[in-house]
Amino acid sequence: MIQFKMFELSFKGNPPSGSEAEVDVTAVFKCEKEEKTVKGFYDGDGTYKVRFLPQQTGHYTWEVSGVVIGSGQEDCTTSKKYHGLIQVEGNHFIYEDGTRYLPFGTTIYALAHQSEELIAQTMETLKKAPFNKVRHCVFPKHYDYNHNEPEFFAFEKDENGNWDVNRPCFKFWKHFESIIDKLAGMDIQSDLILFHPYDRWGLSKLTMEENRIYLDYLLRRLSANPNVWWSLANEYDLVFTRKMEDWYAFEEQVAAEDAYHHLLSNHNCFALYDFNRKNVTHCSIQSTQLYKGTLWQKKFGKPVIYDECCYEGDLELNWGNLSAFDMADRFWRAFAVGAYATHGEVYLSDDEILWWARGGILKGESPVRIAFLKRILEELPGALEPWEVTRYISENAGNEDKNQTPEEKANNPFLKLINNLTPDLQEMRMEKSAMYTGHYKDEVFLRYFARECNSNYHLRLPKTGNYKIEVIDIWEMTRIVYAENTSGDLIVKLPGKPGIAVLAKSLVT
Repeated sequence: MIQFKMFELSFKGNPPSGSEAEVDVTAVFKCEKEEKTVKGFYDGDGTYKVRFLPQQTGHYTWEVSGVVIGSGQEDCTTSKKYHGLIQVEGNHFIYEDGTRYLPFGTTIYALAHQSEELIAQTMETLKKAPFNKVRHCVFPKHYDYNHNEPEFFAFEKDENGNWDVNRPCFKFWKHFESIIDKLAGMDIQSDLILFHPYDRWGLSKLTMEENRIYLDYLLRRLSANPNVWWSLANEYDLVFTRKMEDWYAFEEQVAAEDAYHHLLSNHNCFALYDFNRKNVTHCSIQSTQLYKGTLWQKKFGKPVIYDECCYEGDLELNWGNLSAFDMADRFWRAFAVGAYATHGEVYLSDDEILWWARGGILKGESPVRIAFLKRILEELPGALEPWEVTRYISENAGNEDKNQTPEEKANNPFLKLINNLTPDLQEMRMEKSAMYTGHYKDEVFLRYFARECNSNYHLRLPKTGNYKIEVIDIWEMTRIVYAENTSGDLIVKLPGKPGIAVLAKSLVT
């Protein structure tokens, strides 16, 4: 047994006489630091399995009861290969062993429902890509450019042709797990989408009881895997067969039956899910409002991931024709303030295999630029937080005298106007004046100019310190040292073009 690596027990017994999804198998794992009770599952051919994720080192005893019985003991040791579950730390993510995790995601919705040849090609592509999180679905997806018929489904059908959630399709689940394992072998997390509305097979119309059984079986099989996240849905608000209380019920079930508390969220089309709910670990957001990254971090006090901010490609659909620059720009705008973003690609081709839907090969030019950003952020000593000192109002509050008293500032007509704007006008002001600025303590300061074409920048650093200043071109992927051994206020000359960032890093370690 190895800490943070899934441990599996297998037993032979008589096939279930009733449900094959909700079998009576329970295991208790104990060590002096930990005791955990988990459910086992039936895996076909008279085989029952129990899976456990040891999160501590030491001597474990285990006892299995129910339709199969067994007991034993294992010593759990450590390995540098395994880091544990990804958890939330403030507005950011960290592995259980303390290793930093920066989510650079991509979307391949129906990855697990493709041919073995296409899956293999996708895996080869991912080996060379910068992504360490893939959003993909348990159920197949029916949508434009995604019409293939899967070989397997999560359940078998009954004699009337209806889905029988009490009869899992074991070939499907073993195949699905192989996809998760292949991704994990490349240090890629599977952000699993449990429900979605894009369905021609009737899977979005299961009853609440059928969905409860489905989730119960999924959690029995997958919860001990350290490389999965739970996304309740893709575009939950378009699943018109479900009410909001249904989503809360799903959320409560997943949180209660997942003994290890994996990351959990719910992705929207229009209306944001209630990320203030205690079971929700992070904000999974579909939006092009990158300027709200700072606001949403403050509002929810949780990590913000733009899991859908439109896709690089050439579709006529308005969400699928970003330029490569725009895709890279959105990553920079998110990450600069300590939020995160997810890539997607939808270039048309003769075979109609689009990455966002089915995988294959990447054709766009943004991934190499995203990799450039990833390398820069991985060099930093810690995760970025919004850098409030350079907010628009503090720097540009009209033509006020910087030596004004507090009383004089309070009577400044420009500030009075700003403070009394309606919510709609406040939002317009926020979008217009958005600044993508982040910092890590007093050690790192980052300003990303997005579409601005500045020829210079008045950079305000702490007066005590010793910094190296770099001017970064996100498209050309260049980093030019502008100054070293500097601090305080200085004017940084810029090339006057879009996609430029200024990075200040302390030379004191």
